[in-house]
Amino acid sequence: MTRIVPLGEARSLPVWQRPQTLLFLMAIAMPLSFATWSALLNNFVIDRANFDGADIGWLHSVREIPGFLAVGVIAVIIFMREQTLALVSLALLGAATAVTAWFPSLAGILTITMLSSIGFHYYETVNQSLQLQWLPKDRAPQMLGWLVAAASAATLVAYVAIVMTWDALGLSYNAVYLASGGLTLLIVGWCALMMPHFEAPNPQVKRFVLRRRYWLYYALQFMSGARRQIFVVFAGFMMVERFGFEVHEVTSLFLVTLVANMVFAPLMGRAVHVFGERRTLLVEYAGLVAVFLAYGGIYWFGWGVVLAAVLYVLDHLFFALALALKTYFQKIADPGDIAPTAAVAFTINHIAAVFLPALLGYVWLTAPQLVFALAAGMASVSFALALMIPRHPCPGHETVFAGAVPAPAE
Repeated sequence: MTRIVPLGEARSLPVWQRPQTLLFLMAIAMPLSFATWSALLNNFVIDRANFDGADIGWLHSVREIPGFLAVGVIAVIIFMREQTLALVSLALLGAATAVTAWFPSLAGILTITMLSSIGFHYYETVNQSLQLQWLPKDRAPQMLGWLVAAASAATLVAYVAIVMTWDALGLSYNAVYLASGGLTLLIVGWCALMMPHFEAPNPQVKRFVLRRRYWLYYALQFMSGARRQIFVVFAGFMMVERFGFEVHEVTSLFLVTLVANMVFAPLMGRAVHVFGERRTLLVEYAGLVAVFLAYGGIYWFGWGVVLAAVLYVLDHLFFALALALKTYFQKIADPGDIAPTAAVAFTINHIAAVFLPALLGYVWLTAPQLVFALAAGMASVSFALALMIPRHPCPGHETVFAGAVPAPAE
């Protein structure tokens, strides 16, 4: 039977059995499957299933349905510990990734994508909750930065292997998907057998929680999800469709992005700690406005592939600053609200993601630049919302208006 260890006693455990170690192992296991799936996806669906912009839009809309239903995590954790749910979700992601290439048709790809997406989104929901419960507030920004760097390092290893062996060994999509999904399953198995269960000091509310005083956090999550989908769906697709990138070229671009994240993510965590959530989020959103407008310029003015690649890397770096949104919520939340609010926020984050990729997929067929112009507009709205974050957020002081307007009870 798995041993249950109160979080306050975890310091007495060996380093390899502590909660922070588990967070790092899960941070490594997830991108081995998800990032590899993403790196090969655009080439796989074009080469094997003859996808166009509308098809890829539908695929990503289907992929985001489980994110929209992430609120279901609240029901699951009534019967299953969050830590167990995180590992089960990771196992589903790994297994679905492993068999992706077995279904090279629109219906097959949509089905296996749905399964892997359930694993990914439920893991991400619970993982965010565990991070905010297990990491102390004074160290959370730095630790979150290191977790981003660890995930980037794991993905770097996978991508280097793809770049070096894809042409040299004549690898197939099936071999790469099987290897990446299998590695995730191995790490999950080790964590399930060797790690104790950690019990946080604050029991989590196991019901739907939607509080008025978290409204700004909800709004920022909604805009983040809508804006993020445009980048995830269309930035990489553009590199393949417009510039003819092959698998090893797409993966090489990802490698540059990963190295940049490994170097800068810990620094970004430090920046959040020093400058606060408001300033770092304003930098992120202003940078994204410029990046998305420049993406549109590639179609408006015929700018070349080098600029597109640079923008892709910058885009990822700005998105890494989104860890400030997590620490903003950690500072304003009641300790027992973290798990249910993480589920609610994930659902809010994915409201637009369910319909936006499919809708914009049709826009992409005639005016790709308009897709990126819309993303720039969304980043501008996020910038305006971030201006409402106080310099030192806390319960009762969730927005800059809290000093003038009494904070509501819920």
